[in-house]
Amino acid sequence: MSRRGFDPLTYYFEDQAPGSGDVTKVAEGCYWARLPMGGRLNHINVWLLKDHDGWTIVDTGLNSPDVQQDWQAIFKQHLGGLPVIRVIATHLHADHTGNAGWLCRQWGCELWMSRSDFYMCKVMAADGPSDVPDDAIKFYRQAGFDEARLDRYRSRFGQFGANITPLPAGYRRIKDGQYIDIGGREWRALIGHGHAPEHVCLYCPELKIIIGGDQLLPKITPNVGVQPSEPQANPLKDWINSCIRFREYLPPDLMVLPAHESIYTGVHERLTALIDWHEVALLKLYDLCAEPKRAVDVFPALFRSKITDWTYFPATGEAIAHLHCALERRMLKVEVDADGVAWWRQA
Repeated sequence: MSRRGFDPLTYYFEDQAPGSGDVTKVAEGCYWARLPMGGRLNHINVWLLKDHDGWTIVDTGLNSPDVQQDWQAIFKQHLGGLPVIRVIATHLHADHTGNAGWLCRQWGCELWMSRSDFYMCKVMAADGPSDVPDDAIKFYRQAGFDEARLDRYRSRFGQFGANITPLPAGYRRIKDGQYIDIGGREWRALIGHGHAPEHVCLYCPELKIIIGGDQLLPKITPNVGVQPSEPQANPLKDWINSCIRFREYLPPDLMVLPAHESIYTGVHERLTALIDWHEVALLKLYDLCAEPKRAVDVFPALFRSKITDWTYFPATGEAIAHLHCALERRMLKVEVDADGVAWWRQA
């Protein structure tokens, strides 16, 4: 266990992070595996829970030969000859669902997800490179994209499906507040909103742990963005309300098993920090919009790191989410010019 400077969180198992094809026991019947990803966020944490006569897997990694090779090593070395009887995906993003279909077919088991995330994942995976909707082009032009950036969007569209294996035709729905029996222990599903439509977290009172997915990351702030499929959404409001609800419901002494970075305690402190980060960002956004700004002009109010070509699209979605939240709070107002570009300024 360790602390870092003035960080209020306490970290665990930092010197026991599992290597390729290996697992680390973090609680009774609960094991941690770490699967590779490309880019700065170079891994995802996934969880294996000892179940009745088998195993439940929570989250699955990206669809790649390296990840599937790691899974095969885990199956051979760490399952004790027992089958995988259930796969749970906390939400729709490809690092969480990438091998869900592959695992379910390999083991003949069910996929458990929230309804919104299952069907949205299906829809996104079905989009092909030639399916770029006109509404999406209008959405990004309104945000301030020039023609070169719009062409970049067209070239990237439809790539989501390549990062996941085909999902099963059917699934088992997870609802907010539902109790799931895993190995004789009750795990309660808590649904968060904003980062994904219905992000599932799994809380076990007996073990005093919560599998937090991307909802409860210790260091980075998950992307909360508006997408062209719901251009007037206010996901930041949903995200902040979810953080408040989780903080009110969860006890303070839980061990959090996040999808990225380190295992930690201090869930109340972390939820407060997540709320405060966005509230401060909204104030910075208001100050920046003393003069009219497009969505692509407000990145300095929201991000400390440099926005690259790869991060430009999620950064734009997050900028719009903050603008929509500020608009609903009557901090800002918006006007669309003759070229279809939205300009935001203080109300």
